[in-house]
Amino acid sequence: MLEMKVKAVTISQSGELTILLSDREEKKILPIVIGALEAHNIAIPLQGEVPPRPLTHDLLKSAINHLGGEVEKIIITDIRDNTYFAEIYIRHNNSITAIDSRPSDAIALALRCGAGIYMSPRLIEFTYEFSDIVVEGDHGTH
Repeated sequence: MLEMKVKAVTISQSGELTILLSDREEKKILPIVIGALEAHNIAIPLQGEVPPRPLTHDLLKSAINHLGGEVEKIIITDIRDNTYFAEIYIRHNNSITAIDSRPSDAIALALRCGAGIYMSPRLIEFTYEFSDIVVEGDHGTH
């Protein structure tokens, strides 16, 4: 598995919101198109904001923790028909359970839990070279 991190949430010229996941060395970027609500749910913990009341991902984190579980990691596992798939790995009572998830929900939960974000190596063909991606707000020449 390749460890990834959230590099940015961007908006394209056509108005599509995209989450950019980069490897730790910032050589590869995996772009995943997401909706506005999903982008908002990912941006909240990235910006260090705490909502006045728990949002869905905060509630899920709280439920997992109160039941004695811990989100260990999430993995972007596959792409089929231009749709990415992910799994959330929860440790509970010395066992690990993998739960199917949309990548945006898995990432939003991982950010709240401090869990690792990984990508299956077979998805490397869907990545771009970091130098080919221009992140809005970057003032370098990418």
